[in-house]
Amino acid sequence: MVQIEKRHGIWFHILDVAFNIVVIVAIVTGIRGFLVSPFQVEGSSMTSTLEDNQYIVINKLAYHIGSPGRGEIVVFRPPNEARKYYVKRVIGMPGDEVILRDGYVYVRAKGEERETKLDETYLDERNIGKTFRHPPGSGDTGEMRFIVPEGRYFLMGDNRQGSLDSRSFTLPNGEPAPFVAEDSIKGRVWFVALPVTKIHALEPPDYNL
Repeated sequence: MVQIEKRHGIWFHILDVAFNIVVIVAIVTGIRGFLVSPFQVEGSSMTSTLEDNQYIVINKLAYHIGSPGRGEIVVFRPPNEARKYYVKRVIGMPGDEVILRDGYVYVRAKGEERETKLDETYLDERNIGKTFRHPPGSGDTGEMRFIVPEGRYFLMGDNRQGSLDSRSFTLPNGEPAPFVAEDSIKGRVWFVALPVTKIHALEPPDYNL
Protein backbone atom coordinates (compact mmCIF):
# COMPACT_ATOMS: atom_id res chain seq x y z
CA MET A 1 0.00 0.00 0.00
CA VAL A 2 1.42 3.37 -0.96
CA GLN A 3 1.25 6.14 1.69
CA ILE A 4 0.68 9.65 0.45
CA GLU A 5 2.42 12.40 2.46
CA LYS A 6 0.07 15.26 3.17
CA ARG A 7 1.72 18.59 2.56
CA HIS A 8 0.66 21.82 4.17
CA GLY A 9 0.98 25.32 2.80
CA ILE A 10 3.04 28.16 4.23
CA TRP A 11 0.04 29.65 6.05
CA PHE A 12 -0.50 26.44 7.96
CA HIS A 13 3.08 26.56 9.25
CA ILE A 14 2.79 30.25 10.15
CA LEU A 15 -0.41 29.59 12.11
CA ASP A 16 1.18 26.57 13.78
CA VAL A 17 4.15 28.64 14.95
CA ALA A 18 1.85 31.43 16.12
CA PHE A 19 -0.29 28.97 18.06
CA ASN A 20 2.74 27.52 19.81
CA ILE A 21 3.98 30.99 20.74
CA VAL A 22 0.57 31.84 22.24
CA VAL A 23 0.59 28.61 24.27
CA ILE A 24 4.13 29.22 25.56
CA VAL A 25 3.32 32.83 26.53
CA ALA A 26 0.16 31.68 28.31
CA ILE A 27 2.09 29.04 30.26
CA VAL A 28 4.85 31.46 31.26
CA THR A 29 2.28 34.11 32.26
CA GLY A 30 0.41 31.55 34.34
CA ILE A 31 3.57 30.41 36.09
CA ARG A 32 4.65 33.99 36.85
CA GLY A 33 1.17 34.99 37.96
CA PHE A 34 0.25 32.06 40.18
CA LEU A 35 3.30 29.86 40.89
CA VAL A 36 6.73 31.52 40.96
CA SER A 37 8.24 34.84 39.96
CA PRO A 38 11.72 36.45 39.97
CA PHE A 39 12.31 39.55 42.09
CA GLN A 40 15.31 41.85 42.51
CA VAL A 41 16.22 43.03 46.00
CA GLU A 42 16.62 46.79 46.29
CA GLY A 43 18.43 48.33 49.24
CA SER A 44 19.97 46.93 52.42
CA SER A 45 16.93 46.45 54.68
CA MET A 46 17.42 42.65 54.76
CA THR A 47 21.20 42.64 55.18
CA SER A 48 22.87 40.26 55.74
CA THR A 49 20.23 37.65 54.86
CA LEU A 50 19.57 39.27 51.48
CA GLU A 51 21.80 41.80 49.75
CA ASP A 52 21.17 44.72 47.42
CA ASN A 53 20.69 43.71 43.74
CA GLN A 54 20.41 39.98 44.46
CA TYR A 55 17.81 38.09 42.44
CA ILE A 56 15.41 35.94 44.41
CA VAL A 57 12.60 33.60 43.37
CA ILE A 58 9.17 34.08 44.94
CA ASN A 59 6.81 31.19 45.63
CA LYS A 60 3.35 32.68 44.97
CA LEU A 61 1.47 29.39 45.15
CA ALA A 62 2.30 29.06 48.86
CA TYR A 63 -0.15 31.83 49.74
CA HIS A 64 -2.80 30.82 47.24
CA ILE A 65 -3.21 27.58 49.17
CA GLY A 66 -2.01 28.69 52.62
CA SER A 67 -1.08 31.68 54.76
CA PRO A 68 2.24 33.33 55.69
CA GLY A 69 4.13 31.68 58.54
CA ARG A 70 6.16 33.17 61.33
CA GLY A 71 9.78 33.80 60.34
CA GLU A 72 9.14 33.54 56.60
CA ILE A 73 10.62 36.19 54.32
CA VAL A 74 7.90 37.64 52.13
CA VAL A 75 7.33 40.12 49.30
CA PHE A 76 4.43 42.52 49.87
CA ARG A 77 2.96 45.95 49.31
CA PRO A 78 3.18 48.08 52.47
CA PRO A 79 0.22 50.17 53.71
CA ASN A 80 1.78 53.42 52.48
CA GLU A 81 2.90 52.30 49.00
CA ALA A 82 0.53 51.41 46.16
CA ARG A 83 3.07 50.42 43.51
CA LYS A 84 6.32 49.33 45.12
CA TYR A 85 7.07 45.92 46.62
CA TYR A 86 9.05 45.43 49.84
CA VAL A 87 10.75 42.33 51.20
CA LYS A 88 10.75 41.69 54.99
CA ARG A 89 10.38 38.92 57.56
CA VAL A 90 7.13 37.90 59.29
CA ILE A 91 7.53 38.56 63.01
CA GLY A 92 3.96 38.86 64.29
CA MET A 93 1.06 36.66 63.26
CA PRO A 94 -2.66 37.52 63.55
CA GLY A 95 -3.59 37.67 67.24
CA ASP A 96 0.00 37.97 68.48
CA GLU A 97 1.35 40.72 70.69
CA VAL A 98 4.78 41.92 69.53
CA ILE A 99 6.90 43.68 72.15
CA LEU A 100 10.05 45.67 71.47
CA ARG A 101 12.08 46.02 74.67
CA ASP A 102 15.72 46.87 75.38
CA GLY A 103 16.67 46.29 71.74
CA TYR A 104 15.15 42.80 71.52
CA VAL A 105 11.89 41.35 70.20
CA TYR A 106 9.42 39.43 72.34
CA VAL A 107 6.21 37.77 71.15
CA ARG A 108 3.16 36.68 73.08
CA ALA A 109 1.61 34.23 70.66
CA LYS A 110 -2.16 34.19 70.19
CA GLY A 111 -3.81 32.35 73.07
CA GLU A 112 -0.63 32.23 75.18
CA GLU A 113 -0.02 33.98 78.50
CA ARG A 114 3.78 33.99 78.42
CA GLU A 115 5.91 36.11 76.15
CA THR A 116 8.94 34.62 74.37
CA LYS A 117 12.14 36.41 73.48
CA LEU A 118 12.84 35.58 69.82
CA ASP A 119 16.12 33.84 69.13
CA GLU A 120 16.99 35.80 65.99
CA THR A 121 20.11 33.98 64.86
CA TYR A 122 19.80 35.51 61.38
CA LEU A 123 20.69 38.99 62.69
CA ASP A 124 24.32 39.99 62.22
CA GLU A 125 26.56 41.49 64.92
CA ARG A 126 25.57 45.02 63.96
CA ASN A 127 21.86 44.35 64.52
CA ILE A 128 21.56 41.82 67.32
CA GLY A 129 20.09 43.61 70.31
CA LYS A 130 19.53 46.74 68.19
CA THR A 131 15.81 46.58 67.38
CA PHE A 132 14.94 50.17 68.21
CA ARG A 133 11.74 52.16 68.18
CA HIS A 134 10.95 54.34 65.14
CA PRO A 135 13.06 55.72 63.57
CA PRO A 136 15.02 52.44 63.28
CA GLY A 137 18.43 54.02 63.82
CA SER A 138 17.34 56.16 66.78
CA GLY A 139 18.91 54.05 69.50
CA ASP A 140 15.63 54.34 71.45
CA THR A 141 15.22 51.08 73.39
CA GLY A 142 11.97 52.13 75.05
CA GLU A 143 9.20 49.55 75.09
CA MET A 144 6.64 49.37 72.29
CA ARG A 145 3.73 46.93 72.05
CA PHE A 146 1.75 45.96 68.97
CA ILE A 147 -1.33 43.70 69.03
CA VAL A 148 -1.69 42.26 65.55
CA PRO A 149 -5.29 42.26 64.24
CA GLU A 150 -6.81 39.23 62.55
CA GLY A 151 -5.90 38.99 58.88
CA ARG A 152 -2.79 41.14 59.33
CA TYR A 153 0.92 40.69 60.01
CA PHE A 154 3.81 42.54 61.67
CA LEU A 155 6.91 42.57 59.44
CA MET A 156 10.50 43.69 60.00
CA GLY A 157 13.73 43.74 58.02
CA ASP A 158 16.82 41.90 59.27
CA ASN A 159 18.84 45.12 59.09
CA ARG A 160 17.07 46.50 62.15
CA GLN A 161 18.91 49.82 62.12
CA GLY A 162 18.25 50.44 58.43
CA SER A 163 14.82 49.01 57.63
CA LEU A 164 11.59 50.85 56.92
CA ASP A 165 9.08 48.32 58.26
CA SER A 166 6.13 47.83 60.63
CA ARG A 167 7.78 50.09 63.18
CA SER A 168 7.65 52.96 60.69
CA PHE A 169 4.76 52.43 58.24
CA THR A 170 2.26 55.28 58.12
CA LEU A 171 -0.73 56.28 56.03
CA PRO A 172 -0.58 59.40 53.81
CA ASN A 173 -2.09 61.45 56.65
CA GLY A 174 0.75 60.40 58.96
CA GLU A 175 -1.31 57.96 61.02
CA PRO A 176 0.71 54.86 62.09
CA ALA A 177 -0.11 51.76 60.03
CA PRO A 178 2.13 49.01 61.41
CA PHE A 179 0.21 46.00 60.12
CA VAL A 180 0.19 44.47 56.63
CA ALA A 181 -2.98 42.87 55.27
CA GLU A 182 -2.69 39.23 54.19
CA ASP A 183 -3.89 40.02 50.67
CA SER A 184 -1.02 42.52 50.33
CA ILE A 185 1.52 39.71 50.81
CA LYS A 186 2.26 38.36 47.34
CA GLY A 187 4.64 35.47 47.96
CA ARG A 188 7.29 33.74 50.07
CA VAL A 189 10.96 34.11 49.19
CA TRP A 190 11.95 30.62 48.05
CA PHE A 191 15.64 30.94 47.22
CA VAL A 192 18.41 33.29 46.12
CA ALA A 193 18.99 32.78 42.38
CA LEU A 194 21.76 35.28 41.54
CA PRO A 195 24.63 35.80 41.87
CA VAL A 196 25.51 32.16 41.31
CA THR A 197 27.95 32.16 44.24
CA LYS A 198 25.07 33.06 46.60
CA ILE A 199 22.49 30.47 45.43
CA HIS A 200 20.73 28.92 48.42
CA ALA A 201 17.24 28.15 49.70
CA LEU A 202 15.71 30.14 52.57
CA GLU A 203 14.03 28.37 55.46
CA PRO A 204 12.14 30.05 58.32
CA PRO A 205 13.69 29.80 61.80
CA ASP A 206 12.16 27.81 64.62
CA TYR A 207 11.18 30.24 67.38
CA ASN A 208 9.72 27.49 69.60
CA LEU A 209 6.40 29.31 69.82
